[in-house]
Amino acid sequence: MDKAESEPELAHLVNAEAPGLLARLAKELDAWLVHYSTDYVFDGRKDGPYTEDDAPAPLNVYGQSKLDGDLAIQNSGCRHLIFRTAWVFSADGRNFPKAILDLASKEDSLTVVDDQFGSPTSVELLSSATALALDQALRAGEGGGRFSGLYNLTSSGDVSWHGYAVYVVRRALELGWNLLTTPERVKPRSADETARPAKRPANSRLSTEKFHETFGLTPPPWQYYVDRVLWTWTRSHVPAAAPPRPILGRRLLPQMNVIPRQRD
Repeated sequence: MDKAESEPELAHLVNAEAPGLLARLAKELDAWLVHYSTDYVFDGRKDGPYTEDDAPAPLNVYGQSKLDGDLAIQNSGCRHLIFRTAWVFSADGRNFPKAILDLASKEDSLTVVDDQFGSPTSVELLSSATALALDQALRAGEGGGRFSGLYNLTSSGDVSWHGYAVYVVRRALELGWNLLTTPERVKPRSADETARPAKRPANSRLSTEKFHETFGLTPPPWQYYVDRVLWTWTRSHVPAAAPPRPILGRRLLPQMNVIPRQRD
């Protein structure tokens, strides 16, 4: 996202022109196009969760390029599923939980932004929900066009980056990780104290009510997927550890129409 500020042409090519081209091809082939968008199309000034009907107002180049991609797909006339999501993480690659655990293993205290809010969303949730939604659209045959549109898709619930970090540290310690930082030593700070090229919205919460009403699926809470990722990493880093009881992430595939029990 920050790099988009210094390379706006490339950001527009990747996030707007490429999806627009795919949309035109999908229209020609009468194919479905699945596209992933972002909470950064909004400015974060709304008090509550954003809906699909709220007017976008990007704060940065990345958000504007993603919005241009959304519009290109919508204007193409192709059948599409656009999923706006936020705070994405997975067991692989760079992500927030991994960064927090890395710092917590080296430092005895951390400071994390506490005035930006969103819903940590797992790649596992996105892939499962996409497959289930697309399956419904395809099974509907000629009537599947009614599913075409823009949907918000995140985990249930929301948290600040600070609260997110506290949860990751606490659960990792319960799983037997050797960390120098404890939850009490994760201190809050304002986003204004961090100078970054791209401005972030303070509110990245997205309402998933439309997704639920259309597909009949309720995404589980964000803690469910964070626990699953932490347990995956624990089996590599702490081989002798036993999962704490209760732990949320022991099923291979989450049942999105059933909210699992969770710990506060």
